[in-house]
Amino acid sequence: MHLARFPRLHLAHLPTPLEPMERLSKELGCEIWIKRDDCTGMSTGGNKTRKLEFLMAEAVEMGADTVMTQGATQTNHGRQTAAFAAKLGMDCHILLEDRTGYNNDNYNGNGNVLLDHLHGATTEKFPGGTDMPAEMEKAAEAERAKGKTVYVIPGGGSNPTGALGYVNCAFELVGQANDRGLVIDRVVHATGSSGTQAGLVTGMKAINSGIPVLGIGTRAPQPKQEQMVYDLACRTAEKLGCPGIVAREDVMANTDYVGEGYGLPTESGLEAIRMFAELEGILLDPVYSGKGAAGLIDLARKGEFEGQRIVFLHTGGAVGLFGYDFAFRG
Repeated sequence: MHLARFPRLHLAHLPTPLEPMERLSKELGCEIWIKRDDCTGMSTGGNKTRKLEFLMAEAVEMGADTVMTQGATQTNHGRQTAAFAAKLGMDCHILLEDRTGYNNDNYNGNGNVLLDHLHGATTEKFPGGTDMPAEMEKAAEAERAKGKTVYVIPGGGSNPTGALGYVNCAFELVGQANDRGLVIDRVVHATGSSGTQAGLVTGMKAINSGIPVLGIGTRAPQPKQEQMVYDLACRTAEKLGCPGIVAREDVMANTDYVGEGYGLPTESGLEAIRMFAELEGILLDPVYSGKGAAGLIDLARKGEFEGQRIVFLHTGGAVGLFGYDFAFRG
């Protein structure tokens, strides 16, 4: 699979480390490794950096002077998009949807929001339930009317172009495993807007790796989450020139760890954050990676991974901790 056919900016710190988590493995009774995609660079890193290498390359090719995207208040994707725009000398505007109703000052002004503004991005707030793609298109048209050349990125960078970043990650991970003689039985990660999982599944299938990918949902119910991932995986496979390689049964999501809703911390997620911090010195966030790790921990305790070697893909997001300080008090 020749990904060099697609425009790409080589700004991420790759390959990211693949490390054993020996203390967590001992605690849970199975072998767990971690793929450190919190170490991709660009404003503390995270999974969106891989996607943005391909997305922002398209923006450069079209001669964009402005990039626009949307997400929740503490969007990791928005922060990484703002960093790319700063690096490339583009304007950046981020539409933020209030999906939690929190009035906390840190939640609304610290963490990712603080970094958005430090990178020079402008932000605009909308109430929960707003049709964000429609609002983003309106905002983009307004800028185009002023003579701007606007490149619009969907929430999470989740389209076939963005998913190429995780096709490449699948190739990278399998290459690391091959070099070390590691047989990987399953990859587990947090899944939300679907681009990370769609790219991983497509990449794993494209090279016939035989490694299943389990997404731990952070927002949507299972049928919707799996359908979103499957649809995007199919479109990504078409972009790669190998349509039909992903079957519906290749897409697996467990949405038992979402809790009361997107962006709302759960007890299991907070426990996972503390376990990773205290046992491995690794920081997770309450929205994505913490809930993904909560699923990993619970399934391991239930014996789902007995005798297997699991790789947990760390999608980043620790900056968000500074917007959720209230969740760790008491």
